[in-house]
Amino acid sequence: MAEAPAKAAALEQALHVLRGRLDKRTAAFLNACVRCGLCADTCHVYLADRELESTPAAKVERVARLFRRYHTLLGRLTPGLVGAQSLTQEALQGLAAAAFGRCTLCGRCALNCSVGLDPAAIMRFARTLLGAAGLVPQGIRANIEAAQTSGNTMSISPQDVRETIAWLENDLRQAIGDPGACMPVDRQGARVLYALNPRELKFFPLSISAAGMIFHAACENWTLTSTDFDITNYGFFAGDIEAQRAIAERLIRRAEKLGVRELVVAECGHGYRSLRWEAPDWLGRPLPFAVRSFVEVMAEYLAAGRLRLDPSKNPDPVTLHDPCNLVRHGGVIEEQRYLLRHAVTTFVEMTPNREDNYCCGGGGGMLAASEYAAKRLEAGRIKADQIRATGARVVASPCHNCIDQLMELNRHYALGVEVKTLGEIVADAVVLPGTS
Repeated sequence: MAEAPAKAAALEQALHVLRGRLDKRTAAFLNACVRCGLCADTCHVYLADRELESTPAAKVERVARLFRRYHTLLGRLTPGLVGAQSLTQEALQGLAAAAFGRCTLCGRCALNCSVGLDPAAIMRFARTLLGAAGLVPQGIRANIEAAQTSGNTMSISPQDVRETIAWLENDLRQAIGDPGACMPVDRQGARVLYALNPRELKFFPLSISAAGMIFHAACENWTLTSTDFDITNYGFFAGDIEAQRAIAERLIRRAEKLGVRELVVAECGHGYRSLRWEAPDWLGRPLPFAVRSFVEVMAEYLAAGRLRLDPSKNPDPVTLHDPCNLVRHGGVIEEQRYLLRHAVTTFVEMTPNREDNYCCGGGGGMLAASEYAAKRLEAGRIKADQIRATGARVVASPCHNCIDQLMELNRHYALGVEVKTLGEIVADAVVLPGTS
């Protein structure tokens, strides 16, 4: 009996968002689409499944029908004549399948739109609408709740952080033969705060070891933090404005409390985008410190002579996957190429690459939405084909969401490659001061 009132309340919340939170830019996009179809071949999901519903234009049209119903005179008076659609549970369910199950918010379609609209921005608004109706995938919701409750998506305690880093620090000292090497935690007044993706602490500690090696070789004054260290922001994936603001603010306040001059984001595409480009808008104020990707920092060390690299230490051919949020939405493009050309013997580009590169299929929160796992792996075929065509033995990517998806694609499509972060490849090539 309580189900009907709950659904009615969810529809009312969604209608409130549709009527009151649609910004002028997105409204202009919804008016602009001419359904020419040129966007279809830019979308990795459509190229993999060849289903009309996967084209960016079809996904945009689902939102446009609702927009016309509530924001245009003809849509209110004669909805059938203009293809307007009322907001119903059925309409929302179809929109959820499109916005979460057929779109990774990669933004590649915007590069080729004949009228210059941004379908990914429309899908982000669609996700905000769906969030108001309680239709965000459970995996994404769970990550938001964990981040808001514990300060990170995996609920890792400060004690566990300190113990893990102490173990990694001991390994680093043994590996380089320097008992003075350190991986500081909660150091007040360090120049750099290195913020982590929780998956590194749980599943990819070698990524943190690699960063420790690089910071040590560059003689950086840096620190990690045992609390509020998480650079991931699933509020961003959900289109949840309040959650994305609150999650970003925890890390920013921690950096302010430590008194650092720069926040360096570990290899995470959306983490970099959300903190570097989105957070000042969410918070309504400029940040009191610089925010940069670890990729940018490593490239700066190399260019300044603070890092020496021996490419012969990485003899296998390496190709590079460009993360959408770091490259297409973040502008970090040439730094990773500069690093690879100095860190590996053979670097082979994918085709296409840079801003035009295809999404791996794991972006936009897809990895956390188990109900769309089959579609995610299917869409990843386009990336698998790109990798196979290079003949590379190693795939590098400066993003842990991408790393997770690429590892799954490696197994699913039997690519026979090794998947590594950029930091791991650079650390493998490091020549420490005082050695030849």
